[in-house]
Amino acid sequence: MAQGKKLVIVESPTKMRSIQGYLGDGYEVLSSVGHIRDLADRKAIPAELKKTSVGRYSIDIENDFAPYYVESERGKKTVAELKRALKNADELLLATDEDREGEAIAWHLLETLKPKVPVKRMVFHEITKDAIRAAVDKTRDLDLDLVDAQETRRILDRLYGWDVSPVLWVKVQQGLSAGRVQSAATRLVVDRERERMAFVSASYWDVVAMAAKANDAFSVQLARIGGAQVARGSDFDDQGALKKAVVVIDEVQARELADQIAAAGEASVTSLESKPGTRRPYAPFTTSTMQQEAGRKLSMSAKHAMSVAQRLYEKGFITYMRTDSTALSTQAVQAAREQAVQLYGPKSVPLNPRVYKSKSKNAQEAHEAIRPSGETFRTPSSVSGQLDRDELRLYDLIWKRTMASQMADATYETTTVTLAVALADRVAEFTASGTVYTFKGFLEAYEEGRDEKRSDADKADDQSLPQLAVGDTLAVRDVEPKGHATNPKPRYTEASLVKALEEKGIGRPSTFASIIDTIIDRGYVTKRGQALVPSWIAFSVVRLLEQHFSELVDYDFTAALEDDLDAIARGEQSRVDWLKEFYFGSEGHTGLRNIVENLGEIDARELNSTRVTDTATLRIGRYGPYLEVTDPEHPDAEPRRVNLPEEMAPDELTAERAQELIDAPVAGDRVLGENPADGKLVVVKDGRYGPYVQEVEPEEPAAVDEATGEVLDAATGAAGKKSTTKGTAKGAKKDAAPKPRTASLFKSMSVDTVDLDTALQLLSLPRVVGTDPESGEQITAQNGRYGPYLKKGADSRTLDNEQLIFDITLDQALAIYAQPKYGARRASSALKEFENDPVSGKPIRLRDGRFGPYVTDGETNATIPRGEDAMEVTFERAVQLLADKRAKGPAPKRTARRTTARKAPAKKS
Repeated sequence: MAQGKKLVIVESPTKMRSIQGYLGDGYEVLSSVGHIRDLADRKAIPAELKKTSVGRYSIDIENDFAPYYVESERGKKTVAELKRALKNADELLLATDEDREGEAIAWHLLETLKPKVPVKRMVFHEITKDAIRAAVDKTRDLDLDLVDAQETRRILDRLYGWDVSPVLWVKVQQGLSAGRVQSAATRLVVDRERERMAFVSASYWDVVAMAAKANDAFSVQLARIGGAQVARGSDFDDQGALKKAVVVIDEVQARELADQIAAAGEASVTSLESKPGTRRPYAPFTTSTMQQEAGRKLSMSAKHAMSVAQRLYEKGFITYMRTDSTALSTQAVQAAREQAVQLYGPKSVPLNPRVYKSKSKNAQEAHEAIRPSGETFRTPSSVSGQLDRDELRLYDLIWKRTMASQMADATYETTTVTLAVALADRVAEFTASGTVYTFKGFLEAYEEGRDEKRSDADKADDQSLPQLAVGDTLAVRDVEPKGHATNPKPRYTEASLVKALEEKGIGRPSTFASIIDTIIDRGYVTKRGQALVPSWIAFSVVRLLEQHFSELVDYDFTAALEDDLDAIARGEQSRVDWLKEFYFGSEGHTGLRNIVENLGEIDARELNSTRVTDTATLRIGRYGPYLEVTDPEHPDAEPRRVNLPEEMAPDELTAERAQELIDAPVAGDRVLGENPADGKLVVVKDGRYGPYVQEVEPEEPAAVDEATGEVLDAATGAAGKKSTTKGTAKGAKKDAAPKPRTASLFKSMSVDTVDLDTALQLLSLPRVVGTDPESGEQITAQNGRYGPYLKKGADSRTLDNEQLIFDITLDQALAIYAQPKYGARRASSALKEFENDPVSGKPIRLRDGRFGPYVTDGETNATIPRGEDAMEVTFERAVQLLADKRAKGPAPKRTARRTTARKAPAKKS
């Protein structure tokens, strides 16, 4: 690099290329590829520190919670490259992201690189030529308060996770984890499922009909009978009880009423009420609202939405996507208003620009809402060729939301009509509502999505009503009694969980995607369509935390922690003082260490048990949930186990459903036939570890005395007598009965459809494919814990599918072994191939692995996130996934030297 250039360090390679083009030859732009170092894991801590608090947490508890950082293997390589570039630079610009995380990455770079040239912090919220040039001209110092806040968050999460998670390993299940925010989020999902489990449905009936004036017909619903209001779903509470005095109609009454109303055949209009209304546009997107709308409208997971937004930002199409702010710059407001006038006319915008104030009191992540970048917004149609499908869909959403935020209010008029039907002894009153928009305003561009509602009563009635007047007589037809049942609160979706987390102040919007991804990966939550369903393991974890770590999963306490971290970010709170209070405790706060050291006895069996009926208890075993059923007539007998269907949600395990499972015939245990080779019976069973086939000895028919008809004893041959044979002599070991041959069913097989021939094939495994002519070693095909594979001595190779165990030939097996175990053989199975990765310089390939599709450059593997179509992954997306994976870094293999205490650079006055 020529003398006099300025070195600019950004986070991602994609951003690096864009910014280099805007800055020109006087600058060299390089990427840190995310974090270069982090708190060490236990393996990376030197032996001399193992017995100290540093060895326990990678944090020196006794010395102001000083963190012990290590560079990842990828980070060391990156740092070496940056140091080489820094030698010829006359200035260093740290241009990492504008949020706390970016500020912390910049500080880590400063600490590690130890530059001897001037250092400046360069920040921007959009990647356009004007924004980048402006950022170079308007730099600032590193904000150490933001660094302190991020470091405190990291230390807090390490202390919480490493102290609480081991309790879960011992009392619930190995491999589980607890986290300051993930545990609260898991509790939210579990609490909603508890509400659903406790919910009591109420049934009620009403009558619906069609009312017609000439040829104009509209639907009406029974509202009052004899002057008394008829019950609707909203009139019942979650226990099925009425909240106010209304008339509950049953099926018999509803049918009688329907017959009487149909016989009457007409109704008169008794009242008409019209009310004008106004709807204001929604504020521009923040991180949270963008995730919610992407979930509702585009069916994107929070993680996928953030990943797509990251790409849009790095390509220069939108502003920074991690923000709490709803404010728009003057430039953005002008661009939105001008484009609205151009597309929808001069009446589409109000006289004065709209100004939005953030609802978050700590909106500090960035200074502007998410919006299209630049002085003039590019329309979605004009950029369709430059973006992939998901990028275009999300850009379209952001563009519409930003446009609508500066447009005029929508105005409407809602008319409610009441109709009376005269019956023999009383009057039945029907109502209907219709809304007509007199001016659509911002709705021309955008309308926000809605979360799932609980009942029909929650849905808006937007039908059109004909011109009516009081006293008009209308025909009534298609009268129908209609039964209803109240519904429990809907389960959280990712969108509604994001909304709940934000409302409760749990976590930061920029972390919501990773929170949800974590609780799904940990198995605490699964997705059923869009709904988040908690597992029984989640119930056990939450129960333990509520009973023994109640303060740590309290929603208000968790939110208060976020407020405290924000106070540290503003310089109003001391990082060290706050950590001491959190860990060691203070008046009114127990402290994490005191909680962990005084847990007392925890009954793991009770913790993992839920009483379902008097005789059935749900328990969480090593291999999943099951019902333990006792026999009340034989209380000392071994309890029976009943497996639960994998797809069963916790709220579906009612007492009635449990009894159905208990009473159901045992699945499997079906005789398939006789093995002609040895005469043994072959049966299929559904066992604790899954379905399998087994050989069993056939029961010998009893011998019968031909003269008397008595059953003869098999051992003595005497009628009605038992054998007195004692067996082997004292001290001699009785030969153990050989274990029956068993074989697991393939994943593609079912206990209901497997036949004898297939079972015999399974029992014959491993199958000898042939002998390697070069080594003389036998090659076998078999099925293992991780799927089908070939085995030759100690060398095993994975097979693509289970059927190949039976079908693969010797030539095909030798061809597989002729390929390198890694590299060429895997390359041949690529679903897609891309250009070389800009970091490793190696070709990127898309493959389908044991845990799903992933991209790899031969050094780094990155899984395709849930919700993304693997075949739509582009080269840019693959580069980003690999960069994100490298940013996390592998577990350190060598011990890195301990970093010295941080010295804060002097702040400018």
